[in-house]
Amino acid sequence: MGPAELMQAAAMARRFYLEGKSKIQIADEFGVSRFKVARVLESAVEHDLVRIEIRVPAELDADRSDALRARYGLRHVVVAESTTDTADDTPDPEHLGEVGAELLGELVAEGDVLGLAWGRSTIHMAAALRELPPCTVVQLTGVYDAGTAERGSVEAVRRAAAVSGGEAHPIYAPMLLPDSATADALRAQRGIAAAFEFFDKVTIAAVSIGSWEPGISTVHDMLNKDEREHYASLGVAAEMSAHLFDAMGRRVGRDLGERCITVEAERLRRIPEVVAIAGGRRKAEAIGAVLRSGLVTSLVTDTAAADLLLTQSPGVRPALERADPDSVPR
Repeated sequence: MGPAELMQAAAMARRFYLEGKSKIQIADEFGVSRFKVARVLESAVEHDLVRIEIRVPAELDADRSDALRARYGLRHVVVAESTTDTADDTPDPEHLGEVGAELLGELVAEGDVLGLAWGRSTIHMAAALRELPPCTVVQLTGVYDAGTAERGSVEAVRRAAAVSGGEAHPIYAPMLLPDSATADALRAQRGIAAAFEFFDKVTIAAVSIGSWEPGISTVHDMLNKDEREHYASLGVAAEMSAHLFDAMGRRVGRDLGERCITVEAERLRRIPEVVAIAGGRRKAEAIGAVLRSGLVTSLVTDTAAADLLLTQSPGVRPALERADPDSVPR
Protein backbone atom coordinates (compact mmCIF):
# COMPACT_ATOMS: atom_id res chain seq x y z
CA MET A 1 0.00 0.00 0.00
CA GLY A 2 1.16 3.51 -0.82
CA PRO A 3 0.75 6.35 1.72
CA ALA A 4 -2.53 7.62 0.29
CA GLU A 5 -4.02 4.15 0.02
CA LEU A 6 -2.82 3.33 3.51
CA MET A 7 -4.42 6.45 5.02
CA GLN A 8 -7.69 5.79 3.20
CA ALA A 9 -7.75 2.19 4.39
CA ALA A 10 -7.04 3.27 7.96
CA ALA A 11 -9.84 5.83 7.85
CA MET A 12 -12.34 3.39 6.39
CA ALA A 13 -11.36 0.73 8.92
CA ARG A 14 -11.84 3.21 11.75
CA ARG A 15 -15.31 4.12 10.48
CA PHE A 16 -16.32 0.46 10.08
CA TYR A 17 -14.76 -1.28 13.09
CA LEU A 18 -14.69 1.48 15.71
CA GLU A 19 -17.49 3.85 14.76
CA GLY A 20 -19.91 1.18 13.55
CA LYS A 21 -20.72 2.81 10.23
CA SER A 22 -22.05 0.71 7.36
CA LYS A 23 -20.19 0.13 4.11
CA ILE A 24 -22.78 2.20 2.28
CA GLN A 25 -22.26 5.15 4.67
CA ILE A 26 -18.49 4.89 4.23
CA ALA A 27 -18.87 4.72 0.46
CA ASP A 28 -20.97 7.90 0.45
CA GLU A 29 -18.41 9.72 2.60
CA PHE A 30 -15.43 8.78 0.44
CA GLY A 31 -17.21 8.95 -2.90
CA VAL A 32 -16.57 5.32 -3.87
CA SER A 33 -18.71 2.21 -4.32
CA ARG A 34 -19.53 -0.05 -1.39
CA PHE A 35 -17.72 -2.81 -3.26
CA LYS A 36 -14.57 -0.68 -3.17
CA VAL A 37 -15.06 -0.21 0.57
CA ALA A 38 -15.38 -3.98 1.04
CA ARG A 39 -12.14 -4.58 -0.92
CA VAL A 40 -10.30 -1.93 1.10
CA LEU A 41 -11.46 -3.44 4.39
CA GLU A 42 -10.36 -6.90 3.26
CA SER A 43 -7.00 -5.49 2.22
CA ALA A 44 -6.63 -3.77 5.61
CA VAL A 45 -6.95 -7.14 7.32
CA GLU A 46 -4.61 -8.86 4.84
CA HIS A 47 -1.92 -6.20 5.33
CA ASP A 48 -2.22 -6.39 9.14
CA LEU A 49 -3.53 -2.83 9.31
CA VAL A 50 -6.50 -4.27 11.19
CA ARG A 51 -6.18 -7.16 13.60
CA ILE A 52 -9.34 -9.04 14.45
CA GLU A 53 -9.15 -10.86 17.76
CA ILE A 54 -11.92 -13.05 19.18
CA ARG A 55 -11.71 -13.15 22.96
CA VAL A 56 -13.89 -15.03 25.41
CA PRO A 57 -13.43 -15.44 29.17
CA ALA A 58 -10.54 -17.75 29.99
CA GLU A 59 -12.82 -20.24 31.72
CA LEU A 60 -14.81 -20.85 28.51
CA ASP A 61 -13.61 -22.73 25.42
CA ALA A 62 -14.97 -21.20 22.21
CA ASP A 63 -13.43 -23.73 19.80
CA ARG A 64 -14.80 -26.79 21.58
CA SER A 65 -18.16 -25.08 22.04
CA ASP A 66 -18.53 -24.41 18.33
CA ALA A 67 -17.25 -27.85 17.30
CA LEU A 68 -19.66 -29.60 19.66
CA ARG A 69 -22.59 -27.44 18.57
CA ALA A 70 -21.94 -28.19 14.91
CA ARG A 71 -21.31 -31.91 15.42
CA TYR A 72 -24.53 -32.57 17.35
CA GLY A 73 -26.72 -30.00 15.60
CA LEU A 74 -27.43 -28.16 18.86
CA ARG A 75 -28.66 -24.60 19.20
CA HIS A 76 -26.29 -23.46 21.95
CA VAL A 77 -23.24 -25.13 23.51
CA VAL A 78 -21.08 -23.61 26.24
CA VAL A 79 -17.96 -25.58 27.19
CA ALA A 80 -16.30 -24.54 30.43
CA GLU A 81 -12.77 -25.45 31.42
CA SER A 82 -12.71 -28.56 33.60
CA THR A 83 -12.09 -27.79 37.24
CA THR A 84 -10.33 -31.05 38.08
CA ASP A 85 -7.50 -33.15 36.71
CA THR A 86 -8.21 -36.22 38.82
CA ALA A 87 -8.36 -39.68 37.26
CA ASP A 88 -12.14 -40.05 37.59
CA ASP A 89 -12.66 -36.40 36.66
CA THR A 90 -15.55 -35.77 39.01
CA PRO A 91 -16.97 -32.44 37.76
CA ASP A 92 -17.85 -29.51 39.97
CA PRO A 93 -21.66 -29.12 39.66
CA GLU A 94 -21.45 -25.69 41.25
CA HIS A 95 -19.10 -24.46 38.51
CA LEU A 96 -21.28 -25.83 35.70
CA GLY A 97 -24.35 -24.46 37.49
CA GLU A 98 -22.88 -20.96 37.45
CA VAL A 99 -22.20 -21.20 33.71
CA GLY A 100 -25.71 -22.57 33.20
CA ALA A 101 -27.16 -19.65 35.17
CA GLU A 102 -25.45 -17.17 32.85
CA LEU A 103 -26.79 -18.99 29.78
CA LEU A 104 -30.30 -19.17 31.21
CA GLY A 105 -30.21 -15.48 32.03
CA GLU A 106 -29.43 -14.85 28.38
CA LEU A 107 -32.01 -17.21 26.88
CA VAL A 108 -35.09 -16.59 29.06
CA ALA A 109 -37.38 -13.82 27.80
CA GLU A 110 -40.25 -12.04 29.48
CA GLY A 111 -43.36 -14.20 29.48
CA ASP A 112 -41.50 -17.50 29.16
CA VAL A 113 -42.43 -20.52 31.25
CA LEU A 114 -39.23 -21.96 32.70
CA GLY A 115 -39.14 -25.62 33.72
CA LEU A 116 -36.55 -26.95 36.17
CA ALA A 117 -35.86 -30.66 36.62
CA TRP A 118 -34.11 -32.29 39.57
CA GLY A 119 -30.31 -32.43 39.41
CA ARG A 120 -27.31 -31.19 41.36
CA SER A 121 -26.22 -28.95 38.49
CA THR A 122 -29.68 -27.44 38.00
CA ILE A 123 -29.99 -26.79 41.73
CA HIS A 124 -26.61 -25.00 41.74
CA MET A 125 -27.69 -23.16 38.60
CA ALA A 126 -30.79 -21.81 40.32
CA ALA A 127 -28.72 -20.74 43.31
CA ALA A 128 -26.37 -18.83 40.99
CA LEU A 129 -29.13 -16.93 39.18
CA ARG A 130 -28.79 -13.18 39.60
CA GLU A 131 -31.24 -11.82 37.04
CA LEU A 132 -34.14 -13.19 34.99
CA PRO A 133 -36.92 -11.46 33.05
CA PRO A 134 -40.42 -11.89 34.51
CA CYS A 135 -41.41 -15.51 33.88
CA THR A 136 -43.33 -18.40 35.40
CA VAL A 137 -41.22 -21.20 36.91
CA VAL A 138 -42.50 -24.78 37.15
CA GLN A 139 -40.90 -27.89 38.64
CA LEU A 140 -40.59 -30.72 36.10
CA THR A 141 -39.82 -33.61 38.46
CA GLY A 142 -40.52 -34.69 41.99
CA VAL A 143 -37.80 -34.45 44.61
CA TYR A 144 -35.01 -36.92 45.31
CA ASP A 145 -35.90 -37.02 49.00
CA ALA A 146 -39.08 -35.44 50.34
CA GLY A 147 -37.22 -34.61 53.54
CA THR A 148 -34.75 -32.41 51.65
CA ALA A 149 -37.27 -30.65 49.40
CA GLU A 150 -36.50 -27.25 50.88
CA ARG A 151 -32.84 -27.65 49.89
CA GLY A 152 -33.42 -29.22 46.49
CA SER A 153 -35.59 -28.75 43.43
CA VAL A 154 -38.44 -27.07 45.32
CA GLU A 155 -36.06 -24.42 46.57
CA ALA A 156 -34.56 -24.11 43.08
CA VAL A 157 -38.00 -23.30 41.66
CA ARG A 158 -38.68 -20.80 44.42
CA ARG A 159 -35.28 -19.18 43.92
CA ALA A 160 -35.72 -18.79 40.14
CA ALA A 161 -39.23 -17.37 40.62
CA ALA A 162 -37.98 -14.93 43.24
CA VAL A 163 -35.23 -13.68 40.93
CA SER A 164 -37.66 -13.25 38.04
CA GLY A 165 -40.55 -11.93 40.09
CA GLY A 166 -42.83 -14.55 38.54
CA GLU A 167 -45.05 -17.34 39.82
CA ALA A 168 -43.59 -20.57 41.24
CA HIS A 169 -45.23 -23.96 40.77
CA PRO A 170 -43.32 -26.51 42.88
CA ILE A 171 -44.06 -30.21 43.25
CA TYR A 172 -44.10 -31.50 46.82
CA ALA A 173 -43.75 -35.19 46.02
CA PRO A 174 -41.00 -37.80 45.67
CA MET A 175 -39.71 -38.40 42.16
CA LEU A 176 -39.87 -42.20 42.48
CA LEU A 177 -42.85 -44.04 43.97
CA PRO A 178 -43.22 -47.74 44.92
CA ASP A 179 -45.71 -48.43 42.12
CA SER A 180 -47.63 -46.80 39.29
CA ALA A 181 -50.90 -46.70 41.26
CA THR A 182 -49.33 -44.52 43.96
CA ALA A 183 -47.80 -42.30 41.29
CA ASP A 184 -51.17 -41.92 39.55
CA ALA A 185 -52.83 -40.97 42.85
CA LEU A 186 -50.24 -38.28 43.51
CA ARG A 187 -50.51 -36.88 40.00
CA ALA A 188 -54.23 -36.38 40.61
CA GLN A 189 -53.64 -34.23 43.70
CA ARG A 190 -54.54 -30.60 43.14
CA GLY A 191 -51.11 -28.99 43.59
CA ILE A 192 -49.26 -31.58 41.52
CA ALA A 193 -51.95 -31.62 38.83
CA ALA A 194 -51.68 -27.82 38.58
CA ALA A 195 -47.93 -28.08 38.01
CA PHE A 196 -48.45 -30.79 35.38
CA GLU A 197 -50.87 -28.51 33.52
CA PHE A 198 -48.00 -26.08 32.98
CA PHE A 199 -45.79 -28.71 31.31
CA ASP A 200 -47.33 -28.03 27.90
CA LYS A 201 -46.69 -24.30 28.37
CA VAL A 202 -42.98 -24.61 29.15
CA THR A 203 -40.88 -22.73 26.59
CA ILE A 204 -37.43 -23.39 28.08
CA ALA A 205 -36.29 -26.16 30.41
CA ALA A 206 -33.11 -26.95 32.32
CA VAL A 207 -32.26 -30.60 33.01
CA SER A 208 -29.40 -32.69 34.35
CA ILE A 209 -27.94 -35.94 33.01
CA GLY A 210 -26.70 -38.94 34.98
CA SER A 211 -24.80 -42.04 33.92
CA TRP A 212 -26.03 -45.41 35.19
CA GLU A 213 -23.72 -45.86 38.17
CA PRO A 214 -23.69 -45.13 41.90
CA GLY A 215 -23.40 -41.48 42.86
CA ILE A 216 -23.79 -40.29 39.26
CA SER A 217 -27.48 -41.07 38.71
CA THR A 218 -30.10 -40.06 41.26
CA VAL A 219 -32.57 -42.63 39.98
CA HIS A 220 -29.94 -45.41 40.12
CA ASP A 221 -29.36 -44.65 43.78
CA MET A 222 -33.09 -44.63 44.57
CA LEU A 223 -33.64 -48.19 43.30
CA ASN A 224 -32.89 -51.45 45.07
CA LYS A 225 -30.21 -53.89 43.89
CA ASP A 226 -32.56 -56.11 41.87
CA GLU A 227 -34.15 -53.13 40.12
CA ARG A 228 -30.76 -51.65 39.25
CA GLU A 229 -29.61 -54.95 37.77
CA HIS A 230 -32.85 -55.29 35.81
CA TYR A 231 -32.50 -51.92 34.12
CA ALA A 232 -28.78 -52.44 33.59
CA SER A 233 -29.64 -55.62 31.69
CA LEU A 234 -31.69 -53.49 29.31
CA GLY A 235 -28.55 -51.58 28.35
CA VAL A 236 -29.17 -48.36 30.27
CA ALA A 237 -26.37 -45.86 29.66
CA ALA A 238 -27.98 -42.62 30.81
CA GLU A 239 -30.77 -41.12 32.88
CA MET A 240 -32.44 -37.74 32.54
CA SER A 241 -35.46 -36.67 34.58
CA ALA A 242 -36.16 -40.35 35.43
CA HIS A 243 -36.12 -41.36 31.75
CA LEU A 244 -33.62 -44.07 30.82
CA PHE A 245 -31.66 -44.29 27.55
CA ASP A 246 -29.34 -46.82 25.95
CA ALA A 247 -26.09 -45.76 24.28
CA MET A 248 -27.87 -45.01 21.00
CA GLY A 249 -30.31 -42.64 22.69
CA ARG A 250 -33.28 -45.05 22.60
CA ARG A 251 -35.58 -44.99 25.62
CA VAL A 252 -35.58 -48.20 27.65
CA GLY A 253 -37.30 -49.24 30.88
CA ARG A 254 -40.41 -47.20 30.19
CA ASP A 255 -42.18 -48.93 33.07
CA LEU A 256 -39.98 -46.95 35.45
CA GLY A 257 -41.52 -43.72 34.20
CA GLU A 258 -44.94 -44.92 35.24
CA ARG A 259 -43.72 -44.90 38.86
CA CYS A 260 -42.19 -41.44 38.63
CA ILE A 261 -43.44 -37.91 39.10
CA THR A 262 -41.77 -36.31 36.11
CA VAL A 263 -42.41 -34.55 32.83
CA GLU A 264 -43.11 -37.07 30.09
CA ALA A 265 -40.50 -37.51 27.35
CA GLU A 266 -43.06 -36.56 24.70
CA ARG A 267 -43.69 -33.27 26.45
CA LEU A 268 -39.97 -32.62 26.76
CA ARG A 269 -39.65 -33.12 23.02
CA ARG A 270 -42.22 -30.38 22.40
CA ILE A 271 -40.40 -27.79 24.53
CA PRO A 272 -38.64 -25.35 22.15
CA GLU A 273 -35.46 -25.08 24.25
CA VAL A 274 -34.14 -27.83 26.54
CA VAL A 275 -30.78 -27.04 28.13
CA ALA A 276 -28.85 -29.94 29.64
CA ILE A 277 -26.14 -29.28 32.23
CA ALA A 278 -23.62 -32.09 32.76
CA GLY A 279 -19.88 -32.65 32.55
CA GLY A 280 -16.93 -34.88 33.38
CA ARG A 281 -15.36 -37.87 31.63
CA ARG A 282 -17.53 -40.33 33.56
CA LYS A 283 -20.67 -38.70 32.17
CA ALA A 284 -19.50 -38.28 28.56
CA GLU A 285 -21.13 -41.49 27.33
CA ALA A 286 -24.37 -40.62 29.11
CA ILE A 287 -24.38 -37.08 27.71
CA GLY A 288 -23.86 -38.47 24.21
CA ALA A 289 -26.73 -40.91 24.67
CA VAL A 290 -29.14 -38.18 25.75
CA LEU A 291 -28.03 -35.91 22.90
CA ARG A 292 -28.75 -38.75 20.47
CA SER A 293 -32.26 -39.08 21.92
CA GLY A 294 -33.19 -35.73 20.39
CA LEU A 295 -34.70 -34.40 23.62
CA VAL A 296 -32.01 -31.78 24.26
CA THR A 297 -31.39 -28.68 22.13
CA SER A 298 -28.57 -26.98 24.07
CA LEU A 299 -25.75 -28.08 26.37
CA VAL A 300 -23.54 -26.74 29.13
CA THR A 301 -20.57 -29.04 29.73
CA ASP A 302 -16.83 -29.02 30.39
CA THR A 303 -13.71 -29.69 28.35
CA ALA A 304 -13.26 -33.20 29.79
CA ALA A 305 -16.65 -34.33 28.50
CA ALA A 306 -16.43 -32.29 25.30
CA ASP A 307 -13.24 -34.01 24.13
CA LEU A 308 -14.89 -37.41 24.41
CA LEU A 309 -18.18 -36.24 22.91
CA LEU A 310 -16.33 -35.00 19.83
CA THR A 311 -15.18 -38.57 19.15
CA GLN A 312 -18.71 -40.06 19.38
CA SER A 313 -21.35 -40.50 16.72
CA PRO A 314 -23.73 -37.52 16.87
CA GLY A 315 -26.96 -39.17 15.69
CA VAL A 316 -29.97 -36.83 15.31
CA ARG A 317 -29.80 -33.04 15.12
CA PRO A 318 -32.61 -31.94 17.48
CA ALA A 319 -32.19 -28.18 17.49
CA LEU A 320 -32.47 -28.06 13.71
CA GLU A 321 -35.75 -29.97 13.78
CA ARG A 322 -37.49 -28.00 16.53
CA ALA A 323 -39.23 -24.63 16.50
CA ASP A 324 -37.05 -21.63 17.24
CA PRO A 325 -37.92 -20.31 20.75
CA ASP A 326 -38.18 -16.78 19.36
CA SER A 327 -41.11 -17.90 17.21
CA VAL A 328 -43.12 -19.25 20.15
CA PRO A 329 -45.89 -16.87 21.34
CA ARG A 330 -45.42 -15.71 24.93
